[in-house]
Amino acid sequence: MSIDTVLDTPTDTPSDTPADAARRLVDDHVARALDVVAQLERHSDRIVAWGVELADRLHSGARLLAAGNGGSAAEAQHLTAELVGRFDGDRIPFSAISLHSETSSLTAIGNDYGFDHVFARQVTAHARTGDVVVLLSTSGRSANLLHAAEAARAAGARTWALTGDGPNPLTEACDESIALEGHGSNVQEAQLVLVHALCRAFEHRIRVRTGAAA
Repeated sequence: MSIDTVLDTPTDTPSDTPADAARRLVDDHVARALDVVAQLERHSDRIVAWGVELADRLHSGARLLAAGNGGSAAEAQHLTAELVGRFDGDRIPFSAISLHSETSSLTAIGNDYGFDHVFARQVTAHARTGDVVVLLSTSGRSANLLHAAEAARAAGARTWALTGDGPNPLTEACDESIALEGHGSNVQEAQLVLVHALCRAFEHRIRVRTGAAA
């Protein structure tokens, strides 16, 4: 879970055994996760459009930068790993960097400039016109991501936000966004499905561009 995740848990009834209570917690968590994942169908057109745009930009030499805090950082790094490595089937690698994984830069910037600027300074260093910056947050209010969005805009990069309930400051700061309603942990789970769906659209577009078999 990310640092901005908030959970509430059902109240046990007096007749519950420990196993009953645990089972109810698990069933409730899975039900909530499925509800949030189901919201992705509303955003299918945008996910496809993002996949096409990302493929066109990266295949033309642009780069993707991604960042998040806590669990959202893991989701961001999952996305960049799929692009540098592969998602489904062999293809050329593409340039994608998870800003939070640059530990020496992250800690040096945090020490010298403060945690609010750990991503923005890296965006200023790496982002160029035509690049894509993806920012993930369950709250949409993390100051370091808001500063990163501002730095990306100044660099001429495209900005996409993946967040929880919206609108929120991060969706307002980015060019486009997908906001999902739900508890933070369930939003993160749905965002992994979103990342994979985006990669599916991305790789289909790459195959179209390169003439490879679909």
